[in-house]
Amino acid sequence: MSRMAGRGEMPMKRLIATLAAGAAVLATPAMADELRESLDDKMPALMELYKDLHAHPELSFEETRTAAKLAELMRAEGFDVTEGVGQTGVVSVLRNGEGPTVMIRADMDGLPVVEQTGLPYASTQKATPASGVTTGVMHACGHDTHMSAFIGAARLLAERKDEWSGTLVMILQPAEEIGLGALAMLEDGLYTRFPTPDYAIAFHDAAQFPAGTIGYSPGYALANVDSVDIVIPGVGGHGAYPHTTKDPIVLASAVVMKLQTLVSRESSPLDPAVITVGSFHAGAKHNIISDEARLQLTVRSYSDESRKLLLDGIARVARGEAIAAGMPEDKMPTVTVEDPYTPSTYNSPDYTETAMTAMRARFGVDRVMQVPSVMGGEDFGQFLRNGDDDMKSLIFWVGGVPQERLDAAARGEASLPSLHSPFWAPDAEKVIATAAEALAAESLRLMPRK
Repeated sequence: MSRMAGRGEMPMKRLIATLAAGAAVLATPAMADELRESLDDKMPALMELYKDLHAHPELSFEETRTAAKLAELMRAEGFDVTEGVGQTGVVSVLRNGEGPTVMIRADMDGLPVVEQTGLPYASTQKATPASGVTTGVMHACGHDTHMSAFIGAARLLAERKDEWSGTLVMILQPAEEIGLGALAMLEDGLYTRFPTPDYAIAFHDAAQFPAGTIGYSPGYALANVDSVDIVIPGVGGHGAYPHTTKDPIVLASAVVMKLQTLVSRESSPLDPAVITVGSFHAGAKHNIISDEARLQLTVRSYSDESRKLLLDGIARVARGEAIAAGMPEDKMPTVTVEDPYTPSTYNSPDYTETAMTAMRARFGVDRVMQVPSVMGGEDFGQFLRNGDDDMKSLIFWVGGVPQERLDAAARGEASLPSLHSPFWAPDAEKVIATAAEALAAESLRLMPRK
């Protein structure tokens, strides 16, 4: 998932200082209980699992070792386990009487990043992704903490079957990093071959919050993510005689500038939207006007209506600028929107507030905070979009920034690496302990034994 940065951020230095000053509250748990004590006993084994997963990351749809290892662990806890769902996904089901169906999801894939954390268990894995370039592989987005906390929650819930009633569906999803894994599992029968969830829950580690804090956003939490390609034809020729050509670079530049008005002048200021031109390729020599320019865009929005406005506007702007430049009808730009896209992630507002009220009671008000929604993408939103009308969904963040890094950043002596950085090394123990407890406690709350 892309870097967690959102609207309404305070200046970075002030934010870092605030977080560093407030992180001391994490030292004292708000509600020490038997669930937490049981988790404490499990943490050494979970940390060994984390280190193994961290050292052996696998790219999207290649998570064969990871899936097999975790499937074996879930069988050991008494789950009915099915492998190979959506290529490399794993679905584990524990039926425990009448009650709601709660689905917990963790993602498994790593990224084509050469690790530079210096950890003793740092990844040295290599792979060749679709780009064809052999590269290092790293869990630079923290999915290793997600899987470890997932196993921790499974163990807590499996040993407490006398405390809850319902059906627990725990899924290990492939290919989140390319936005295709959730859809692959759904298309492979996730909601027809297995119990359909009443609630779907997940978490993501965060690279800007103190380790062990919980952040949440009611409503839209993450954005629609569209990739758009624009091919702009021209009429090439000699750079000394531009009047004999139709310069696609000038035309493409006009398109780039005009696209910005779709956000600044056509979208509501209260409805966030982003159009970024990330790639502009044209020409090969100083004195030759090329006959084509190519643009690659990332487009971010929240609502379906906003997404349609932006995508329709991009096609209109490209065509309109070509007409203004005098291009003939048979040389109009082509606009291609990548399909499938990553839909926005929506946290059911009432359910989210209820769940976070319970988490504040458990962890303390200083550890649970509402945070701004972000324009990053996360395909967890597919599960709610394809679920029943009354299904509820929640993804929350668990901070992973180690205390010493926060302190150094507050003094101006260090910067905080983002997710996807080769330097991202969360305080894994605090992330895993907080998330496992939160996932298990929320599941117990949703499925009380009557």
